[in-house]
Amino acid sequence: MPTTSLPGWNLVFTDDFTTNVALGSFPSAVSTKWSAYPSPWKDTSRNGTYSPEIVSFQNGVMDIWLHTENGVHKVAAPLPRVPGGDQTYGRYAVRFKADPVKGYKTAWLLWPKSNVWPGEGEIDFPEGNLDGSIWAFMHRDNATSGSDQDAFSTGATYSSWHTAIIEWAPSSIRFIFDDRVIGTSTSRIPNSPMHWVLQTETRLDGTVPADSAQGHVQIDWVAVWSYAP
Repeated sequence: MPTTSLPGWNLVFTDDFTTNVALGSFPSAVSTKWSAYPSPWKDTSRNGTYSPEIVSFQNGVMDIWLHTENGVHKVAAPLPRVPGGDQTYGRYAVRFKADPVKGYKTAWLLWPKSNVWPGEGEIDFPEGNLDGSIWAFMHRDNATSGSDQDAFSTGATYSSWHTAIIEWAPSSIRFIFDDRVIGTSTSRIPNSPMHWVLQTETRLDGTVPADSAQGHVQIDWVAVWSYAP
């Protein structure tokens, strides 16, 4: 896990999940560092229900147990409590892997504090279906639709450990995957305060999870830096 500031970036938040948190105890057991979308909020497709009780910390890993219970497709969206709250610009890093569970996806994103969307943009990385490949997206500032975006493919799947980094600065956004820059956006960069959400949800293409589908998304560590030019 990163432990230091970097040129142009001041380290403000880290977690490598050394505090054990049992199923059903998140986020209250670690409420000084984490919050979550509450139950029974629906996810983007409205096929899943946010259920923070499926999140646990064990063996130094955050575990999100995707499964269906009594017909409810349970998903989760943890939010780190970054000191100072929403940031304009920043560096966001996460090390992760996931089972290829059909019907589920990640859209770990920076979302505008104002909730003005698509006008104030959105930054997503890693995003993709868990049984597919990993992408990065930048929804542009002053967008008029969700398709007004840049898209970059990693060519990788979720099945092994990867590190994804968003470097959001005033003039560019760089997407770094396993120490390799896979895309850079330089036009209409979002410039409003945003917060980071590890939004793990059901797919958006109409594929509904089977009730028998289940598996885990694992996060080894997260780190956040503020912009410090």
